[in-house]
Amino acid sequence: MAEKQTVGRDRLGKLAPKFAELNDDVLFGEVWSREDKLSARDRSMITIAALFSAGLYPQLKSHLELGKKHGITKEEAVEIVTQLAFYCGWPKAWSTFPLIEEVYGD
Repeated sequence: MAEKQTVGRDRLGKLAPKFAELNDDVLFGEVWSREDKLSARDRSMITIAALFSAGLYPQLKSHLELGKKHGITKEEAVEIVTQLAFYCGWPKAWSTFPLIEEVYGD
């Protein structure tokens, strides 16, 4: 990942500085940057699937936005959710489609 992430420090730096450091430096700085092992686009798809399955919608929206930056199309996001609806829950799909519309537009 070329862009250095600072969202942890931006949002939680004062409240939870160590957590913010781990988020920015380890998760995004070391793990997400290993694009020789797995592309950022693939990591985004995996993360979207994991967050969808757990019903973590605020983080899911953020990762849909990141996935869009990594080249995931609106159609692919819809297909990911459609596939996962059968394995993780139909209501979760209903809750996620509006997030996709927010991120990608109508």
